[in-house]
Amino acid sequence: PAADHAHAPVPTVEAPAGEWALLLAATPELPLHAPGLARAAGRARRLLPPAVHDALTDLTDDPGPVGALLLRGVPTGPVPPTPPSPTHRGPISGPSEFALLAVARALGQPVGFAPEHGGRLVQDLLPTPEAATRQTSTSSAVELEFHTETAFHPHRPRFLLLLCLRGEPTALTLLCSVRQILDQLPLAVRRVLSEPRYRTAVDESFTGLRNQRLGRPVPVLSGDPERPTLTFDADLMVGSDAEANHALATFRRIAVEHRIALALAPGDLLVVDNHTCIHGRSPFVARYDGTDRWLQRTFVVADLAASAGARDGRVITTRFV
Repeated sequence: PAADHAHAPVPTVEAPAGEWALLLAATPELPLHAPGLARAAGRARRLLPPAVHDALTDLTDDPGPVGALLLRGVPTGPVPPTPPSPTHRGPISGPSEFALLAVARALGQPVGFAPEHGGRLVQDLLPTPEAATRQTSTSSAVELEFHTETAFHPHRPRFLLLLCLRGEPTALTLLCSVRQILDQLPLAVRRVLSEPRYRTAVDESFTGLRNQRLGRPVPVLSGDPERPTLTFDADLMVGSDAEANHALATFRRIAVEHRIALALAPGDLLVVDNHTCIHGRSPFVARYDGTDRWLQRTFVVADLAASAGARDGRVITTRFV
């Protein structure tokens, strides 16, 4: 899908394969969900290619005008056929998981959410027949609407990481940074969006059903008015009144007009600042024959202290009933 207006491109860093050698040599033979794997990845982050390490440091300090970063040439190791379900893979970690977690540790602390793929730190995203038309990460036949990852959650991640193991040219990852469209929003709309007049329903991947329970009222734009933090979900967020809903619709329209699209290729790792950049995905045709698009995902929080009362190890256990 083409945007109607220009959006700055995603900054890209590509490191030669040889610069990943030290990190790959440090990959431990640990089960994918072993508590020590994230710690080993934290120690190994110093072995990331220098350009990658520096770009990640810069992103944590300032998301910049785009709020995203694309790393190219990330080692994945041999890629088997795309599994039939996100939980079908074996338990042993490999180069892709360790590289992904090392990047995550350079940004903060990787965590899982208990309802999402059993709380796995590294999750496999691939199309499934039962989810084809749903607003979930395993859909394919519908456009995945623009959203802040887990916008409804009190411990939503600071960063979202997506590593491509197998690409699909027609499946486009869609992005829009709030900093790219802020000046396009009428001042009256910005004022309404900055007030706590919006509530978000819980994602069905957390409840197993279309849950209409709405969270507490929050603003869409918060913090510094000129460099705001963004919380948005086109599918699950509603305003408290007609004026709030009009402002929300205006925001969505302008975001769609400015969006950019990326077709992730094998070895591409997209880092999204979940505080400033919303994301989605175009529809595509799934084949379910082992050749479908396959991404690995990790969530990163700034630190673990904020979720201490709602976490088991690295798995955030907040329940929504």
